[in-house]
Amino acid sequence: MTTNEIRQSFLDFFKNKSHQIVDSSSLIPADPTALFTSAGMQQFVPYLSGEAEPPYNRACSVQKCFRTSDVDEIGDEFHHTFFEMLGNWSFGDYFKEEAIQWALELLVDNYYLEKDRLWVTIFKGEKNIPYDKEAEKIWQKNGIVKNKIKQFGSADNFWGPVGSTGPCGPCSEIHYDRGKEFQKDKCTLPKCGPNCGCGRFVEIWNLVFMEYNTAEKGEYKKLKKQNIDTGAGLERLACVLQNKESDYETDLFLPIIREIEKISQKADLSKQKSGRIIADHIRAICFLIADGVLPSKEDRGYILRRILRRAMRHGRLIEAEKGFLIPLAQVVIKQYHNIYPELKNEQSDILTIIQKEQEKFEKTLSQGLKKFKKLVSKVYSLRSKVIDGKDTFHLYDTYGFPLELTKEMAEEEGLKIDEKAFEKEFEHHREISRAGAKKKFGGVGEWGDKVAPHHTATHLLHKALQQVLGDHVQQAGSDLTPERLRFDFSHSQKMTDEEIKKVEEIVNQKIKEELEVKMEEMSYEQATEKGALAFFKEKYPKIVKVYSIGGNSLTSSEPPFSREICAGPHVKNTNEIGQFKIVKEKASGAGIRRIKAVIENQNGKIKMENDPSSKAKLTTGQAL
Repeated sequence: MTTNEIRQSFLDFFKNKSHQIVDSSSLIPADPTALFTSAGMQQFVPYLSGEAEPPYNRACSVQKCFRTSDVDEIGDEFHHTFFEMLGNWSFGDYFKEEAIQWALELLVDNYYLEKDRLWVTIFKGEKNIPYDKEAEKIWQKNGIVKNKIKQFGSADNFWGPVGSTGPCGPCSEIHYDRGKEFQKDKCTLPKCGPNCGCGRFVEIWNLVFMEYNTAEKGEYKKLKKQNIDTGAGLERLACVLQNKESDYETDLFLPIIREIEKISQKADLSKQKSGRIIADHIRAICFLIADGVLPSKEDRGYILRRILRRAMRHGRLIEAEKGFLIPLAQVVIKQYHNIYPELKNEQSDILTIIQKEQEKFEKTLSQGLKKFKKLVSKVYSLRSKVIDGKDTFHLYDTYGFPLELTKEMAEEEGLKIDEKAFEKEFEHHREISRAGAKKKFGGVGEWGDKVAPHHTATHLLHKALQQVLGDHVQQAGSDLTPERLRFDFSHSQKMTDEEIKKVEEIVNQKIKEELEVKMEEMSYEQATEKGALAFFKEKYPKIVKVYSIGGNSLTSSEPPFSREICAGPHVKNTNEIGQFKIVKEKASGAGIRRIKAVIENQNGKIKMENDPSSKAKLTTGQAL
């Protein structure tokens, strides 16, 4: 069964079980506290937690995911940075009985796996949450014998929350016994079975019985409704169904691997670490850029640059020709564009950004590697096992080597790096940079000056959306650069052309009215009493800044057009903004829409969002 067939069969199966098929959300989540979308359930958190009423009781999706936690594991059979997560959800509708029954039905009747090779794990009970006897009985009722049902604690069989708080619950994992021929290492359990590290058993699906919510103090409280949240990694499922030793030998990766072998003139790279790392990273690189992540020195951009440079370094190890990532990216785009059209739509930007990053790093890669070899010789001569933090920072600052890359190379030499000393050097460098920026730009800096018009425009946009679509519209996240703004908001339907036009007209009208933008400081309680919009309430300090656009101050009875709690920066008058233009409106998650917009300055000079020469120069902005 091909991967495309596996993916489509999953969606068709749950559609026939009255599930709403929901498109994958972006790898950039609406929640500004999360770096990436790392699980299929993230776009459904408001429904799972009971904060919002879902428009459907059942859903299924194939979600694009990116996890930084698995970066160091790339190179084994199953770990990835980018992957696709198959999932089905119930929001207060069905629970354990149906979730277990349908999982077995899909695996056995649709994917034709042998039932007697399936083992399951259940929660044994911990942290005042009882042993899941109910799940055990349901599995037995559906034909899984008791000796193939194993109990584990919260480390293995309790899922969530994604952050420090949120919905969570005990889970039941389905494992597949691949047979003794796949047993590569010694068993790590007294008896071989699920969660044994020998390689014989593979987890293929996790059924989460989401019935708790984790509070800020770590306490578990029962949710008002019982929910189902499941996740099956497409790559791992394909490995089992196609009877391969690793994910990298499935039809998801083989086209990429074959191209790497062609470029490097090396064979069997699907079984070698460097080939696997390059194949994994090039997929992640393409999807991250397509979703708007750009290389930079911090946050998402740093992660992207890190895996770009790691892939380039491993390309050097297998003697791949310079610029080798471009043809690999073209393979990825060709392979996935029918399923994820954003890859084709953003192809020019993807290739341009990869090329610029390759050219930038290639100039220093050779010199940096030579410098690293000298450092290794120096450490050996001193009979030490640790590379000095100052030397590690020099590789970072002068040659562009991310800390993690140097750490990986050191481990290959049997050495370590002094991470604390590196962080000390890094912080010292940061303080010098901050002092220089403050002296040059007077505190806020050049960045604040450049994004201020976009920042104020998001406030106008927010109010305009409420006027056109309704008061249910709430900001769900935003991101600014000097060239564009991105605004996520709660709304369940695609905006019509007429609605988009009306929103633009309202924003531009308020810009033409030359409204004054005023900032006042006061208590959070006073601000909200006066109607100032607030988000992520638990994060606000006691004294907040309130920006009002139009009208008089908070002490006046005349209401402004917009009033929000915000940290700034902003323009002093809307006439400083320029012409506002929405360039894209699309879904960002379940019940979340995303607007991308640009501002033409007063001379009409602007690089549009779809201009690669402009986009390649952007740096990742801070979420507001």
